[in-house]
Amino acid sequence: MNNLKSVHKPPVSLRGHHLICLHFFNGEGYNPGFIENLGYVLRNAETGEPIAIVTGDDDVCRACPFLKERRCFYRQDSDEEIRDMDSTARELLGLSSRPSTSWTEISERLPAIFTIWYEKFCRGCDWLPVCRKNTAFSQLYNEKAES
Repeated sequence: MNNLKSVHKPPVSLRGHHLICLHFFNGEGYNPGFIENLGYVLRNAETGEPIAIVTGDDDVCRACPFLKERRCFYRQDSDEEIRDMDSTARELLGLSSRPSTSWTEISERLPAIFTIWYEKFCRGCDWLPVCRKNTAFSQLYNEKAES
């Protein structure tokens, strides 16, 4: 008889903009702990298990050095800007009223919304130079440029 108990792992929790931006993770981040956590979250999201869509801080934020009292303090207005990004991401992806999704579903919807997302959020983002190194980002960007 097997004495090992199955361990229930909670679903990955992601806020709206991380549903999109995590697709462009390229091994860079604020510090080694943050980078390690991003890799861990991404590997878990890619398993096919449901992803819980949350408002506010998520599994990525929890390792962020700018998260304090469950709010982002990257810049003075960061928390409000991020909440706008989250709402827009959920709306663009058709997930406004859904509690969960899957990595595959997001990956399939991403090409259709990339141009709008890029124009509204990527252009002014501090992470744009990092995302540009990502193959998936470059491919979507080139498809946007060709259309």
